[in-house]
Amino acid sequence: MTVPKLYYFSIRGYGEYIRLLLIDNGIKFEDIRFPWQSNEWAELKKTMKFGQVPCYKVDGQEIVQAGAIMRHLGRVHKLNGSNEQEATFLDMLFDAIRDVRLKYIRYVYFDEGSREDMVNKTLPESLERLECQFEIHPGDFIIGNKLSYTDYILFEELDIYHVLDGKILDKFPALKAFWERMWQRPNLKPYLEKRTKDNVWISAVEKGMN
Repeated sequence: MTVPKLYYFSIRGYGEYIRLLLIDNGIKFEDIRFPWQSNEWAELKKTMKFGQVPCYKVDGQEIVQAGAIMRHLGRVHKLNGSNEQEATFLDMLFDAIRDVRLKYIRYVYFDEGSREDMVNKTLPESLERLECQFEIHPGDFIIGNKLSYTDYILFEELDIYHVLDGKILDKFPALKAFWERMWQRPNLKPYLEKRTKDNVWISAVEKGMN
């Protein structure tokens, strides 16, 4: 098996879920990053089947769409639950979390709503629902004590919202405890600390950063 290549911009964005999964599970990969709207991206885009990123290339296969890449990695690396019921639950929660991210994206990129609405209403309403779903399977992760590919999107989204407001997780103890545990994972912690130190942008615009 060749070393996989992950192509994405030099921000966190949708590529970060994939990076976190690969790093945490000790999967070697080339983390190919390039500036937003750069000439490098303009040229690279011409060579790709769908002209979009994140793009994950492995063994001659080119996979795009963050969800497709994450589900592929979940199947290949046994991070997709232990049965069909768990796999379906993970798929459902993954898409639900992506829906919350779209609300954040509309705020960041399109000035939809205010920061106050996002922090005090929009995100808390969504986090309350996610808290209820997280508690269905008691344990450290979404499906109990078995790590899954969906844990990485949940962690990254919680971390983003914590950057937006440092107290936003306080009313959701299960999610906050999960976020804190993920931060301490030995493969993730050095990467996360460096990411914070380097002030890697969450999005292509600085809005929403500390």
